[in-house]
Amino acid sequence: MSNSRCSSGLLVILAALALGATAAWGETPGLRSADLVRLRSVGAVALSPDATHIAYTIEYRDKPGRPYSQIWVMEIASGKTWRLAAAKEVNSDPVWSPNGEWIAYVADVEGPDHHAELMIAHPNGSGSKSLAPVAGTNSPSKNEGDDITWSPDSKKVAFVSATPGPETADATGDPMVFRRYNYHTVGFGEGFSIFNDNRRQHIFVIDTGSKQVRQLTQGNFDEHSIDWSPNGEEIVFISDREPDPDEFWNDDVFAVRVSDDSVRRITTTESGEYVPRWSPDGGRIAFMATKAGLNTMDSQNEDDHICVMNADGTNRRELPTPDNRQGPPQWSPDGQAVYYPVVVRGNDWLYRSPAAGGQPEPVVNELGRVVSWSVGKGGALAYSFQGTKDLAELFVQVGGTTRQLTHLNAEVLAGREIAKVEPVDFLSIDYKYEVEAYLTKPLSISPESKHPLIVDIHGGPNYSNGPEFDFKAQVYAAQGWATLTVNYRGSTGYGQKFAEAVFADQDNYDAQDVLYAVSAAVRRNLWIDRDRMGIEGVSNGGFFTEWIIGQTREFKAAIPTAPMTDLISYTYLTGIHYQQQEYGQYMHQGNLLDVIWERSPLRHVSSVATPTLLLSGANDPAATISQVEEYYIALKQVGVETDMVLYPREGHGLQETPHIIDSIDRSIAWYEKHFPPANAHVHTNVQP
Repeated sequence: MSNSRCSSGLLVILAALALGATAAWGETPGLRSADLVRLRSVGAVALSPDATHIAYTIEYRDKPGRPYSQIWVMEIASGKTWRLAAAKEVNSDPVWSPNGEWIAYVADVEGPDHHAELMIAHPNGSGSKSLAPVAGTNSPSKNEGDDITWSPDSKKVAFVSATPGPETADATGDPMVFRRYNYHTVGFGEGFSIFNDNRRQHIFVIDTGSKQVRQLTQGNFDEHSIDWSPNGEEIVFISDREPDPDEFWNDDVFAVRVSDDSVRRITTTESGEYVPRWSPDGGRIAFMATKAGLNTMDSQNEDDHICVMNADGTNRRELPTPDNRQGPPQWSPDGQAVYYPVVVRGNDWLYRSPAAGGQPEPVVNELGRVVSWSVGKGGALAYSFQGTKDLAELFVQVGGTTRQLTHLNAEVLAGREIAKVEPVDFLSIDYKYEVEAYLTKPLSISPESKHPLIVDIHGGPNYSNGPEFDFKAQVYAAQGWATLTVNYRGSTGYGQKFAEAVFADQDNYDAQDVLYAVSAAVRRNLWIDRDRMGIEGVSNGGFFTEWIIGQTREFKAAIPTAPMTDLISYTYLTGIHYQQQEYGQYMHQGNLLDVIWERSPLRHVSSVATPTLLLSGANDPAATISQVEEYYIALKQVGVETDMVLYPREGHGLQETPHIIDSIDRSIAWYEKHFPPANAHVHTNVQP
């Protein structure tokens, strides 16, 4: 039910764009929906071994279809930049060789046999050559680590690629035969079938000189998140080798010996381990781990912690870290500290903890989100960061001094006013929690003006919104509208207890948190027009939108995107099966079926009177279009005005730039159609 936060640039940018933006252009010099085409952002970041150069990706949105990335290289001292490959080549995932002479990366090869290719090139772009094709998979796995790693002598590259599993032929034949529990896929999709392709991720090694490829791992398991040991003997990786890995997510740390392909298991826990990284001396491994024994790919609450253990698995210990969700670790070059991201009150900050133990300290803690980072020689730090005024840009921190190295959107943003974002804190209805929301103010406020409010609910529930630049909210602000995002209980960045507060209790106090946030915002900001309020959200936010309009008529229009409508069919007909994590049992056990139905928006559709615009990707594997179709027909039968818009080629959430722009324009038109004239003072049933 959630889209887990990860460090990849793509997932963070998508969340930042909030899957939308707007079109109308008034007198205020704010952003328009069409500006999205011209906006660029920095994604992955990789420092050279000598910390003199940075390889980084830039995300572009200037072509039809999805955003695409290209790798650039910058000389830090001079600021000189160049594109690593040809101007038309789409590429990503830059990884420096230890000797600094090469950059390995993945290129997108167009043509009839469209595929990805493992490439290498010198940092100046010369000597580019293809090493091997790289196959992907839509099979679910919790891959949050690297898929490329160099040997210490810079002569070989290990990479992850997928091979057909034993079920592939049956599941793609005529007829299609399924035997796996996870016969569905999950995730964002790209025009593929919602059915699992049953491919398995394995580790391969290629000699960069001879181009000889050897497969290191075998079997019906997925191996990923790889890192080559400093002595060159082993590659550490993550795999779930339980008897039924489809049904029970229990990733552990393993290592494969490069010389003979033998595999040793390093961890044996009932919890999950992710993203192992060797210490520079090879004696220790840092990794992410959970404490709870019940994990799913989709949701694990706040339960991510940074741990260190000896290379043989002994002396495992959790580092002292903030009580918030943490992300993948990186070692400092001297092995004395571990860097990792932390979600803090809607921000993604970068922290550092001494490897031997001691208090953590923030390294980057400005308002906004660290997208990617790389630690280098002498403590140099390169990172991409999305602040409050722009999409992600490239920064470098050396000797305590921080410099912004790119200004990709200076031309687009020149003369444009960026709306202010303010926190709204309030005490929850049950007096248990301080809940936080963020209010993006419209650009055109005056002492006499009244402005609509759009409540935008984030997915998850284990995610959060913050004060960072949100394109959609900025376009709404230029429209003269405010946007309120609410970090209701279950959100990350407020501690373990807060994140777990929705366990077995969704659509209860968490929904009240949203309504209380609205009440607090309108009472404290008299310029908000109570008679012109709309509500929207994506994924779990779409689900919440449907739930809330079944409980109140406070909102004049609603726009659920990729929603879960009927939790019973959702649980049984997608690859997420979230009830194991959210309720701790299967749906058929006890009276959970009754509870789940009662907490489903479809159950309460007869109470809905709010005009509803339903948006969905036509190939959504996580909240299949059947969820949207059910609600669409039910609303029609109830007599509620509703439109259903399905976007071709899209999965769980919109990614193609024209689709995002269209969804923004449709949203504005839908709200404008159903908002009464300003200062009309139409009576509404406003709940406290």
